[in-house]
Amino acid sequence: MPSASPASSASPPLSAFSAPSARHRVLVVSPTFHGYWRSIEDALARRGHDVRTLRYDAYDTVAAKALLKARVELPERLHLPGDRRAAERRRVTDRAIAALAEHRPDRVLVIKGDLLDERFWDALADTPRILWLYDDLHRHDYTTAFLREVGPVLSYSPSESAQLRDAEGVDARFMPDAFDPHRVGPSAHRSGEIAFVGSGYANRFTTLGELAHRGLPVHAYGRDFSRHLLDRLRTWSWSRPAITASRDVPLEQAYRVVGEAAAAVNIHGLQTGHAMRTFEIPGMGGVELVDRDDVEMFYDVGTEVAVWHDLDELEDLARRALADPRWAQGLRDAGRRRTLAEHTFDHRMETVDSLWD
Repeated sequence: MPSASPASSASPPLSAFSAPSARHRVLVVSPTFHGYWRSIEDALARRGHDVRTLRYDAYDTVAAKALLKARVELPERLHLPGDRRAAERRRVTDRAIAALAEHRPDRVLVIKGDLLDERFWDALADTPRILWLYDDLHRHDYTTAFLREVGPVLSYSPSESAQLRDAEGVDARFMPDAFDPHRVGPSAHRSGEIAFVGSGYANRFTTLGELAHRGLPVHAYGRDFSRHLLDRLRTWSWSRPAITASRDVPLEQAYRVVGEAAAAVNIHGLQTGHAMRTFEIPGMGGVELVDRDDVEMFYDVGTEVAVWHDLDELEDLARRALADPRWAQGLRDAGRRRTLAEHTFDHRMETVDSLWD
């Protein structure tokens, strides 16, 4: 993989990116999911567009979250009769259609969007739209026939985008996830932790628990690891692994956690693409220990990130990160340079603009 062009510790200025051929009124239709919508909105605005965002699944108050659990999640857990998701889809779609009428966009970027029913897509009429799936296809409720009709589909998965394009006839393109350097800057503080931020899958519980058992200073952040009563109620689960854990943290704090840690562990689940964390750890000048060889699509393995294949290898890398600050700093500096040069939301929205043009 060729070396990235040099980049400063600051985000590349707007002039470093090609300007769009036209300025548009853009509506971003996005899940709330950790606030990534704001990074997308801001990157489009830096390109000169007039941007508004509809968070279609916004449950911003405690009352709204409790109502969702009472109306939808609890009845599903109890296997009560009735399709409560359908009613929620209607409510969410009504809000999305109202946003279209209010903002009258001439371009629409839909992120995930699978809570929206067919009335939303009908309401778009001939408005140019792009659907971005920054998660695996099996996590979305879309048929192949729908994806053929919807317009350009961007997938974070190289294998799924190729399958959709080459075997299914979908206008599908590969667009990876990204890092937002405008959220918060890197820190010189070091926590001494072997950090993990994210959801709790079985393989993550096992891996992090074993690292802690071997004496590593593991600290996991997220509701699935937290022992707080509210998090146990939110996740419908009482059991937790025997590791140091904290509650969910806002995205800006998650950025700081992975940047300041002695090393940050990136453990994928059954994912075919690389999640945001792949770019956030090196983007924040962190030491990334990642479990996927195909990270070489984005980073030089050994100089910008480190790859592990089993627990013994992960333990060795974690101990080296704790004991060898010169090696760790080399990864930090090189990984951040690469990320700023190639993997920011500004780069991804430049791709989106090229499809609209």
